[in-house]
Amino acid sequence: MKDSFADLGLGQELLAELATLGYEEPTPIQKAAIPPLVAGRDLLGQAATGTGKTAAFALPMLERIGRERAEPLKPLGLVLVPTRELAVQVAEAYGSYGKGLRVAGVPVFGGADFRKQAMGLRKGAQVVVATPGRALDHMRRESLDLSALKMVVLDEADEMLDMGFAEDLEAILTATPETRQTALFRATLAPRIARIAEKHLNDPERVQIAREKGVKGTAAKVRQVAYVVPRAFKVVTLGRVLDMEDPALALVFCRTRIEVDELADALTGRGYRVEALHGGMGQMDRDRVMRKARGQAVDVVVATDVAARGIDIDHLSHVVNFDVPPAPETYVHRIGRTGRAGREGTAITIATPREGRMMRNIESLTKQRFEMADVPTPDQVRSRRRDRMKAELAKAVEAGELEPYLSTVRSMEMDPAELAAAALKSLHEARRGDHAAEDKLQVPKWEDRGGPAHPRAESEPRGKERPDRATG
Repeated sequence: MKDSFADLGLGQELLAELATLGYEEPTPIQKAAIPPLVAGRDLLGQAATGTGKTAAFALPMLERIGRERAEPLKPLGLVLVPTRELAVQVAEAYGSYGKGLRVAGVPVFGGADFRKQAMGLRKGAQVVVATPGRALDHMRRESLDLSALKMVVLDEADEMLDMGFAEDLEAILTATPETRQTALFRATLAPRIARIAEKHLNDPERVQIAREKGVKGTAAKVRQVAYVVPRAFKVVTLGRVLDMEDPALALVFCRTRIEVDELADALTGRGYRVEALHGGMGQMDRDRVMRKARGQAVDVVVATDVAARGIDIDHLSHVVNFDVPPAPETYVHRIGRTGRAGREGTAITIATPREGRMMRNIESLTKQRFEMADVPTPDQVRSRRRDRMKAELAKAVEAGELEPYLSTVRSMEMDPAELAAAALKSLHEARRGDHAAEDKLQVPKWEDRGGPAHPRAESEPRGKERPDRATG
């Protein structure tokens, strides 16, 4: 039984670095993938997002590079990833793990200055972490030489195929030495992955890590909750759910850029610190959003799937599907961004009754049923807000340094209780704006409008009646 990193065949330099970083025990994908990769085997791995895949391929690559540094000016390792954000994160991981070996990952991606990247590659980069399109551009302009390559990794290969990178991947793999070692990781099963593996992997070790199931009597690490409401009430529902959940950071997925911008504006009006993230934004703006999110200067990030791919933020506590994704695999990728590395997380889906079939497909893939919940009532939301304000006030009293404010209260010669109540009222209104009409709105339960009590019901309402539009 391989219960420690020392049992996986890694050298002392890497073990010392892992100890410095506080790594104590390998995850299941690391236990299964690292030994065959260290032994030089090709590998075809399947594991959900957030299970430790990066270390599973980065550590064996660093181990091999530490032994084989024949041509330091040419890359010895290449990692292909679907997005710029993931390229940066994986490169940073190589910098952390490979510090003792003096090996770092160099990120290469579109949207950045090509000439600066080319200069950096020509100076020498032992590990290149790249998006397929930009890697191919550098190969064609001869600023990326793969002739000395020892190992290639395709991370989130299914995502790269979904994004249309199939031809780029084929061209890159064909240009690499036949003697290279190859590892392919994906989160979901896809027939196209099998074709790539058959053509480009040599008798690969096959590793499949099942998504962790909840044990009877315990809560699943990712709680999956669904609210079924008429479309006109979805924004109101999301606002109330966020008020009740009080996430450290929520990532809300929408289908289109327009929906992202509209929803971000609506949540900003409710007093949340909100940032939008979509493909229509420039790279500098996207970088700014990610810096604010990692710096805990944002409550909610509203994003499209393409823009949010590769996001990995430690304190991301909630993922919200503002619409049910049409592909169950997309749902799996989305919720994998919370509850990572053993932490608990919450996945919330706001669905309309017409999306019941898509919800059943998701349940079939994940082998886990949604926890169906009622939309919080206005009274529940108000009570939750009051509880949070009481907790904040208690913290402020405990922290002290209130003398300037006490002198102000004493000078007003009013009932202290009434002054405190007025202060709470002002704080409440400042944080949530004027939503009196919305706060009183009763969100109808779909079964009260003649529809099925549950989206798993076989039939859905076919009448032409449309739900009334909310005024909020």
